[in-house]
Amino acid sequence: MPGIYLHIPFCKHKCTYCDFTSFPDRLAFAEAYMACLYKEIELRGKQLESCTFDTVYFGGGTPSIIDPKYIYGAMKQIQKCFHLAKNPEITIEMNPGTVSEQKIALYKKAGVNRFSVGLQTAIDDQLKNLGRIHTARDFVYTCGLLRGENFSADVMLGLKGQTKEDLFKTIELASRCGAKHISMYALTPEDGTPIYTDYLNGELPDGDEVRELYDYGYALLKERGYLRYEVSNFAKKGFESRHNLNYWRRGEYIGLGVSASSFFFGKRFTNTFDLDEYMKCVLSGFPPVVESETVEKEDAKFEFLMLALRTVYGISAHKYTEAFGSDWREDFADAYQKTGKYLEEEGDITRIKDEYLYVQNQILTEYMNG
Repeated sequence: MPGIYLHIPFCKHKCTYCDFTSFPDRLAFAEAYMACLYKEIELRGKQLESCTFDTVYFGGGTPSIIDPKYIYGAMKQIQKCFHLAKNPEITIEMNPGTVSEQKIALYKKAGVNRFSVGLQTAIDDQLKNLGRIHTARDFVYTCGLLRGENFSADVMLGLKGQTKEDLFKTIELASRCGAKHISMYALTPEDGTPIYTDYLNGELPDGDEVRELYDYGYALLKERGYLRYEVSNFAKKGFESRHNLNYWRRGEYIGLGVSASSFFFGKRFTNTFDLDEYMKCVLSGFPPVVESETVEKEDAKFEFLMLALRTVYGISAHKYTEAFGSDWREDFADAYQKTGKYLEEEGDITRIKDEYLYVQNQILTEYMNG
């Protein structure tokens, strides 16, 4: 079933690595923005009234920076305008420096049942270098408020000066605090972000060093009962992110809010990245879409294969044939032959071997060219 993504573009301070659409200096516009978001929910709800949605995800920015009454209001509007499945997964991203007992109580009242907490690292000096507004102690406090809840923690690799001991402390902290899910991903220094200067100066770990950190972190997570289900995502059994699994299965989703992307009815479309333009469009009753394209069949085939091979579940020959009427091994015959040593077969399932999943991008390049 499809999912719903809502973008909350406000934050207290822009992190040094962030190239997402976020506005640390426009929090005063939160009320006006959320009013427009409620209106877009209504507009899209009418267009998609025949669909049932299984997940809702509040991302950002920092959704937990705004008054929680707006999250509550957004959920009420979603429940009014969209048809949700029974027991939907409803996630909100939170920065540990912006959380309170009252906020979490209202989130839960709104129906939120999964929390994504941005830890990144347990080393305060590294957090400061990243421009994060929280400390490791703030993370512990947040986890205390979430005791017994389903929450995930983000862990970042490739930080300036990061050691295996630092990573051990980070994973140990997340695990001991009760995280059911851990996303462990490599820092990507994007051009135009402050941290890109560190990258240009050679101050960040190189690819081989990040790979070593990943392998070490993977082993630590496995020891603690976190099973890898996608290259950067690990969970206790039964606590995989349903929202993200829908992305990797090439499921449909609607994105609401400034810069939000969607995939529905064979089309990919993206809302404007400009906050003022977004609000003007919605208030005028127009969809705030600035980019839209129909996904051609050959591109769809590659997307299906690429997303499936990112996961431990692999690609199902039966499901591929059901979707496209052909055999993926024939459609990508040259690439399949070249990458055979990295793959393993089980029934109609083909997956990347465990030891090669981290370098799946290099493997998938063959299919992009093929």
